[in-house]
Amino acid sequence: MTLDTATVPALASPPPRRRRAWGFRLCVGTLLLVVAAAVLAPWITPHDPHAADFGAMWQPPGATHWLGTDQLGRDLLSRVIAGARETMLGSIALLALATVLGVLIGVTAAWRRGWVDALLSRVTDVMFAFPGLLFVVLVIAVFKSGTATAIVGMGLAFTPLIAKFTRAIALEELARPYIDSYRLQGVGGFVLCFRYLLPNMLSTLVGYLMVLFGEGLMSLAALNFLGFGAQPPSADWGLMVSEAQTGVIQGYLGPAIVPGLTIAIVVVATNVVGVRLSDKLAVRK
Repeated sequence: MTLDTATVPALASPPPRRRRAWGFRLCVGTLLLVVAAAVLAPWITPHDPHAADFGAMWQPPGATHWLGTDQLGRDLLSRVIAGARETMLGSIALLALATVLGVLIGVTAAWRRGWVDALLSRVTDVMFAFPGLLFVVLVIAVFKSGTATAIVGMGLAFTPLIAKFTRAIALEELARPYIDSYRLQGVGGFVLCFRYLLPNMLSTLVGYLMVLFGEGLMSLAALNFLGFGAQPPSADWGLMVSEAQTGVIQGYLGPAIVPGLTIAIVVVATNVVGVRLSDKLAVRK
């Protein structure tokens, strides 16, 4: 008996749906691990993340320091765990600011229409056309460098993205029959938007915000890398990569690769979870 070669690939590998499910679970597990590290950082770091040991500089991974040490002899594993809290909280803060402003602008523009919609759309178009990183640098130049300034500036840079997306899905939702039904019942615009419209938009917004969270994390890390955000001795991942540049020149790649790879893994995991979550919520809607 002969075996049709066309069936070999299908028999040799698991179904695509099963592979996607395992990938999704792996990404969710990765994000849960990072969140747990951020919450439990003060209790689970094996060493003081800020304690310098000049006798242990540039050490490779070993029994004492599992991921090695940096240019000041600080334990890399401890700094990555401690940096999870600073990096995640900064990304959450900028996304929260952008979400509040963006959703407010988007819903207002979609609800009011007319000149209000035109005005808000032109303002967001101008902000959208301006490069986000350049906008944040301008904000930092006017005020001062620091974590708070970087978060506010990046939050404002992300606002037009959320505003445009919110306006688009709000216009689609406002065209549904239940909106006219509530209007005929005398439900006010404010109550209708925040009690009925926004909850029905939430399923679409959640997946988009998850993907945007990864972009925000990467953008904030870039600002910290350039020295506009977190300052030493912070264990922020972007700042850790920046501080490890001298080691890269000397051949010590670990202190730069470890936080850089951590950023990449978290961003990819966030994007995968965001897209998959958005698809699932869209099907259920």
